[in-house]
Amino acid sequence: MATVAYDIQFIRPNQEEPKTLKRVPPKQVVMSLVIPMYNEEVLIEEVFFRTRQVMLSLGEDFEVILVDDGSTDTTLEKLRSCHEKDKRFKVLALSRNFGHQAAYTAGLNYAKGAYIAMMDGDLQDPPELLPDMYRKLVSEPIDIVYGKRTQRKEKFLKRVFIGWFHSIFRILSHLKDVKQVGNFSILSRNALEAFLRLKEKNRYLPGLRSFIGFKQGYVEYTRPDRAQGEAKMNFGKLLLLALDAIFSFSNAPVKVCLYSGLMGLVLIIFAILYTIVSKIAGLAPLGWSSIILSVYFMGSVQLLFIGILGEYVHRIYKETQNRPIFIVSQFLD
Repeated sequence: MATVAYDIQFIRPNQEEPKTLKRVPPKQVVMSLVIPMYNEEVLIEEVFFRTRQVMLSLGEDFEVILVDDGSTDTTLEKLRSCHEKDKRFKVLALSRNFGHQAAYTAGLNYAKGAYIAMMDGDLQDPPELLPDMYRKLVSEPIDIVYGKRTQRKEKFLKRVFIGWFHSIFRILSHLKDVKQVGNFSILSRNALEAFLRLKEKNRYLPGLRSFIGFKQGYVEYTRPDRAQGEAKMNFGKLLLLALDAIFSFSNAPVKVCLYSGLMGLVLIIFAILYTIVSKIAGLAPLGWSSIILSVYFMGSVQLLFIGILGEYVHRIYKETQNRPIFIVSQFLD
C-alpha cells in the first residue's frame, strides 16, 4: 500500500476555508473526534482550525470532544474559547492529570457519534488523514481503521526506542495490528461499545483495540515531529506506557523468571557434582572471590525476579482497588 501524501492547508481566523476535500458520503452520519490535551496552549488554535476544516468536509453533523487532562497552563481557558466559537467543540475537563490513556477513555465514554475517531492533540497525527480513514471505514466491511506509520520524523533515540518496543510487544503479546500504530484511529459504534467494556486500570489503547477483534484496516502515513512546544510523552512516560503494555498483554516476563530459575537449578546441580568430585580427587577448593561473585550474581537475579513479580502484583492491586479511571470536573456540551 502506498503512503498517502497530503498538501496540508492551514486556515486562520481571517481566512476563508479552502474547499479542497470532497464531501462524503451522500448519506451523512454523526462523527465524534476525541482529542486529549495536556498543557498544549500553544497548539490549541491550530488544532481548532485544522480539525474544524476537516470535520466540515465530512458534514455538518459532528462533534469534537476536547479533553483537558488536568492542564496547569491556559489550556482549559483556550478550550472553552473554542467551545464559544463552535458549540460542536465540546470540552471535557478532568479533575486532575490522569494520564494520556485515561483522558482518551474519558472522551470515548462521552462520544455520541456513529463513528468515533481518536487523535493526539499535538498534531503529530495529521487531522487531514481522517477523511481517507473514514472513506475506507464506510466503503469496506470493516469496523476499525487506524493510522500506520511508515516513517517518523522525530528524534533518533526516540524513534529507536519506539521501534524496539513495537517489535518486542508484537512478539510477546501475540496481537495483530500493533506494530508502528498508536491511538490514531476511527471505530464504528459497535467496536466502541466492545472497547468500552474493557475496564482495566492499566491501559494501552492500541493493544485493547487489537484485542477486541473486529475486521480492521489501516491507512499509511508519515508521522511528523512536533511543530511547536515540548513533547509531553517524555522517555520516562514512554517507558511506563511500554511496561503497562507488556505486563498487561503478556506473561513472558514471568516465564523468563521460571526458565532462568530452572537453568540456575541445573547449573547448581552441576556445581555440586563438581565440588564433590574435586574433594574426592583432592583438588584445591575454589577461591573466595568466585564464591562472593556467585553470591552477588544470584542475589541480583533474585532481586530482578522479585521486581518483575512485584510489577504484576502492583497491577493486580490497582485492579482490585477498583478506583475510577478518570474523574470529570466539568463538561461543556
